[in-house]
Amino acid sequence: METSNLPAINAVFNFLSTICLTLGFYFIKNKKDVETHKKFMFAALFFSAIFLCGYLTYHYHHGSTKFPDLGWIKTLYLTILIPHIILAAVMVPMILITVYHGLKDNREKHRRIARWTFPIWMYVSVTGVVIYFMLYQMFNV
Repeated sequence: METSNLPAINAVFNFLSTICLTLGFYFIKNKKDVETHKKFMFAALFFSAIFLCGYLTYHYHHGSTKFPDLGWIKTLYLTILIPHIILAAVMVPMILITVYHGLKDNREKHRRIARWTFPIWMYVSVTGVVIYFMLYQMFNV
């Protein structure tokens, strides 16, 4: 497989993670179904971990990709990208702590941190797909 294919594959894993996060949230909030919630959240974790491996592999071999200077469009891109990068770094330990408390069935601590982890993870997942489309599809970098 060519490393040039990794951005598209990574976007798919981000998208799958987003779907699993959404379904995991739905099953815990609306159905109070802890087991199904766990399955979807572990699937989201799995897809995010595969994404991270692909992302690191791509950037190790390819380096950075520069967005073209398109005026306000580049400003929009950077407005999405900068918080995406910061939150992506922050979310990793948050996810691990959230999962730890979930596995230990410490529901109060799990809920307390999940209130922050979920929206950050969702933002990073969704904006990862948006960034891919802006960078590789819409403006053909």
